Amino acid sequence: MDYNLTKNTRIAVKFPDGSLKEFNKGVTVYEIASSLSSSLKKNAIACSINDKLSDLTQKLSDNCSIIIHTMTDKEIALELIRHDCAHILARAVQEMWPDVKVTIGPVIEGGFFYDFDRDEPFSENDLVKIEKKMKEIIARRDLVRTESWDREKAIEYYKEKNEPYKVELIEDIPLNEEITMYWHGYWQDLCRGPHLMHTGQVPPDAFKLTRVAGAYWRGDSKNKMLQRIYGVAFRNKEELKKHFVYIEEAEKRDHRKLGKEMDLFHLQEEAVGSVFWHPNGWRLYSIIQNYMSRRLESNRYLEVKTPQIVDRKLWEASGHWEKFKENMFIVEVDEREKGNNEKKINALKPMNCPCHVQIFNQGIKSYRDLPLRMAEFGSCHRNEPSGALHGIMRVRAFLQDDAHIFCTESQVEKETKEFIDLLSEVYRDFGFNEFKIKFSDRPKIRAGTDKIWDKAEESLQKATVAAGYNFSINKGEGAFYGPKLEFVLTDALGRDWQCGTLQVDFVLPERLNANYINEFGEKKIPVMLHRAILGSFERFIGILLEDSGGNLPLWLAPVQLVIATITTKVESYLNTVTNAFRQNGIRIKIDNRNEKINYKIREHSLTKTPIILVIGEKEAASNTVNIRRFGTKQSETLDLDKACEEIMIEAYPPDLNLNKKSS
Repeated sequence: MDYNLTKNTRIAVKFPDGSLKEFNKGVTVYEIASSLSSSLKKNAIACSINDKLSDLTQKLSDNCSIIIHTMTDKEIALELIRHDCAHILARAVQEMWPDVKVTIGPVIEGGFFYDFDRDEPFSENDLVKIEKKMKEIIARRDLVRTESWDREKAIEYYKEKNEPYKVELIEDIPLNEEITMYWHGYWQDLCRGPHLMHTGQVPPDAFKLTRVAGAYWRGDSKNKMLQRIYGVAFRNKEELKKHFVYIEEAEKRDHRKLGKEMDLFHLQEEAVGSVFWHPNGWRLYSIIQNYMSRRLESNRYLEVKTPQIVDRKLWEASGHWEKFKENMFIVEVDEREKGNNEKKINALKPMNCPCHVQIFNQGIKSYRDLPLRMAEFGSCHRNEPSGALHGIMRVRAFLQDDAHIFCTESQVEKETKEFIDLLSEVYRDFGFNEFKIKFSDRPKIRAGTDKIWDKAEESLQKATVAAGYNFSINKGEGAFYGPKLEFVLTDALGRDWQCGTLQVDFVLPERLNANYINEFGEKKIPVMLHRAILGSFERFIGILLEDSGGNLPLWLAPVQLVIATITTKVESYLNTVTNAFRQNGIRIKIDNRNEKINYKIREHSLTKTPIILVIGEKEAASNTVNIRRFGTKQSETLDLDKACEEIMIEAYPPDLNLNKKSS
């Protein structure tokens, strides 16, 4: 940066509005903020120096650009508040129990935690006391300062303080990395920073300690079990209150709770990570699969089915054995009875792609056969850690709406656009009208050369832009064989869910000897596009349940309506109503028990049945039905034929309704 400075003891600082100002070398950003305005001096919390977040106490020695942040910069403010809360939590614990050893305390989504080594377990009452102590520390407005130490000094310091976990952390820090020590008042911690100026900048009424849990040191079950105290923190009291309202709503929408209430599925210890689907749940599952199957057929996909158990030789050839073996379920087959003295190693397939290449390789393929879109509702198994499992959102056995498109390089752009168009139509039908796209580039562990990755990344980025979509970069999160697009849905609570993917693969077809004959009679390797729209069916159903709170669209509901009788004297009319709906394919349940109608309505409302039709002598005499919809207190009475007509429009899958209208 050449600013034509008047003296070599001065530096030039560029501000977000493009203006330049000169300052003496060694000036801190806080001093700059103070010189600009009294308001900024009071409200500044951190800064970005050449786009790198830093403390306000950072001294400037070179020309640079700076941004001074305040609490209005929400994401940065939350990061700093939560980081400071973690330190203040640890300080509070050690003020109350000096013998407790501290470990690490990072910021996490929504809050923070800190892990402690303490013989006696923390109680709920302890959390209340710790919170009170934290507020006392905040009220002291102790300055936060930092120093860089050499490795030996830092290790010796923590050995003298009997903090073995900090010693271990320092010993693992790369030799070329700076070791920074932060003080919150007199209390000190090893930390990369940055932090607020003083403890008083943490809003005292905008944080809360939430729970205590066990956690192994560094996540390794071979290490000592520590105690982890979790907390949440926000910029003000109102945001904290909104958070707990959100948590309450999220608990109501928890798919595990809804699955039980709606009698959809259950999980049990005898099949960890696998789902027991009940009749209603399997009906929902089948409705979604049939819908997707129709969508695939109308978009010229060819459905296939491949084996569940595959010899390790194929996984070795594809590269999955080397990169993914730890997540595979290994199956040993005893071949000795066939004259061999060995056991054959197989694996339950964790993905479908190598098997689809085997189908592609059968027979000679011409460029005229491309693009070839091969789809499978493939059952996959992955040995996920037990601690990572979560209801049906993350399981070990799942079904994917998986497909692979074999095409030429020149077809990638068109296939990308057509796929995203299909994906957007499917998401709309399920009630998700918008989605975000993340572009995941090459991971550290990957197959293929940098040259191949350059070509694959450029190809996918160009195709996405040409298809008319924007994307953000998801650094280093690509598949091991190629870059990918991740399609992210936002639910009713504002939570993001990554569902669909599209991956460009120049590696796997070559590894598995896939080829086609081009127009000049030459053998060429096809590009392989790995794609999914829903992803895991299990996970997508969980997302649907939590987004809707169990109030599923009528076309998805396992039981679309219940016909409930007020009296046993309407059996004949009950048959008439039942036949009227059944002949139109509506999924119904009859409740003609000798129970009070209010009891029946309450019971079926608990299972989230979308429509309850009530019929009594009055309705039988007038050929009408009384319609009660889930989530509304009002009911309406309609002529039976009119009720059938209105309900049918909602009850059919959107793709069939579209076909019906167009015909």
